[in-house]
Amino acid sequence: MSHVAVVTCAGENVDPDSPLLLRALEDCGLEASLCIWDDPTITWSNFDLVVVRSTWDYAARRDKFLRWARDREQLVNPYEVIEYSSDKHYLADLARRGHRVIPSQFCDVGDTPIFPDDQFVVKPCVGAGSMDVERYRADEQERARAHVLALHARDRDVLIQPYLESVDTVGERALIFIDGLFSHAMTKGAMLNVQALDRNALYRREQMSRAQPEPEALEVAKALLHEGGFGDLLYARVDLVFTDDGWALMELELVEPSLYLSFDEHAARRLSEGIVRRLA
Repeated sequence: MSHVAVVTCAGENVDPDSPLLLRALEDCGLEASLCIWDDPTITWSNFDLVVVRSTWDYAARRDKFLRWARDREQLVNPYEVIEYSSDKHYLADLARRGHRVIPSQFCDVGDTPIFPDDQFVVKPCVGAGSMDVERYRADEQERARAHVLALHARDRDVLIQPYLESVDTVGERALIFIDGLFSHAMTKGAMLNVQALDRNALYRREQMSRAQPEPEALEVAKALLHEGGFGDLLYARVDLVFTDDGWALMELELVEPSLYLSFDEHAARRLSEGIVRRLA
């Protein structure tokens, strides 16, 4: 019997998708274990496949996480994809390739930030969820500058983007792909309208709802994946936001995105079947 590691981070009930996936894998005749990525007691060679899922604490120590991923055989998503997608500098690469991307200004460690004249967002280039992310008004540049400097002091590059009003009205669209095919879509409500301390896991979960994807949004997501060479991954999530020019990429989540398996009764089964195919 093949043995699959479903990889997470330390904590209690970190990911509500984990029990669903473990059960679906067992239903497919596999042995499955939930494993913490930096647990030194785990012998990774005991597993036939290592599936990265909810490693949400890696942001402040990406180098260590990448060393761990590079040393894993039979890793999905593969190391090269994890390295690329774990740093939001990939947005500049996708924009250069002609994809519609939210205007993104990078302020790497040592650089001086330049802020838009309207509402904007400051976020680390390596981050998970809405941690260390803040929304600012145009007259709050000093506070934003202090935020940038604090991130730089922790050796973290920064991304500055305009805040789009459609996030408050339409929300973001999270389009989830499993084993190369579109699975389901979610609407992500505004996350930055409350203080950071209030953006706990329950709050973030409550901001999510099932969505019927707009045809243009789905086409944009498919083009991003297939033209970027990501069309055959086990899982991917494309987060889009509506702009004056149409749907544009906010983030391309290929490392450890929430897949919201509980919002689609067949999603866990599709994901487990994709894992079985990679063991064949």
